Amino acid sequence: MTAPIRFPRFFVTAPSPCPYLPGKSERKVFTELRGENADELNEALGRIGFRRSQTVAYRPSCLDCQACVSVRVVAPEFRPSSSQKRLIKANRDLVATDCRPWATEEQFELLQKYLSVRHPGGGMTHMEETDFADMVEHTPVTSTVIEYREPTEDGRPGRLVGACLTDVQADGLSMIYSFYDPDHAERSGLGTYIILDHMRLAAERGLPYVYLGYWVAGSDRSDEEQTRLIASATASRSPERLQGRACKDAVPSDASESARYDFVG
Repeated sequence: MTAPIRFPRFFVTAPSPCPYLPGKSERKVFTELRGENADELNEALGRIGFRRSQTVAYRPSCLDCQACVSVRVVAPEFRPSSSQKRLIKANRDLVATDCRPWATEEQFELLQKYLSVRHPGGGMTHMEETDFADMVEHTPVTSTVIEYREPTEDGRPGRLVGACLTDVQADGLSMIYSFYDPDHAERSGLGTYIILDHMRLAAERGLPYVYLGYWVAGSDRSDEEQTRLIASATASRSPERLQGRACKDAVPSDASESARYDFVG
């Protein structure tokens, strides 16, 4: 007989100040991911808007606000715009490699540089190398770190310019956290390129979705690029949210009309 799958126990955090919307409070519902069915549980929860952080799956459960919207891209239907095609062409020489979820000093140094430029004063700027290792390595599900390196003539690993901690699910790729060189003199839009490359990877692997994270209407913590992307892609679905901004930074600056985005949960 097959052992029954354990039904997860859910918990709710106490209200605390919202990091995205001034004057608001946030509350999360969460459950632990563990055991041999962790992948299946993570994927099922992902389909209703949960996100993973180390060994926990969570989603907002705020009493007086529903600004956070979980967004995923239908990868096989995505068609890059003209500017996105130029960005892909400019960075197509980068070598993308699936690596086991094992933190390295090189990755941590790149993360520190990224945070110091893109999120100065943010909570993650105080991360130590052990904190970064916990973020990458404490995963009960199928995860990978996709590294993006510049090519070399002798075939040895080149300079690391970007990376993304990604969960590999049965229905898609879930981008947990991406970071990149924000000051590269010859490669602008590296964060955008990482997102676009995940679209390619998902489509090539026959996976229907790329999970991007939460879009928060009214938040000013992230890049304007994602605002334009989400607004363009969802204009016919949610006009009241078009002035919002997204939790995750570094996404394509404009969306092809043939791309489709889903609100999850």
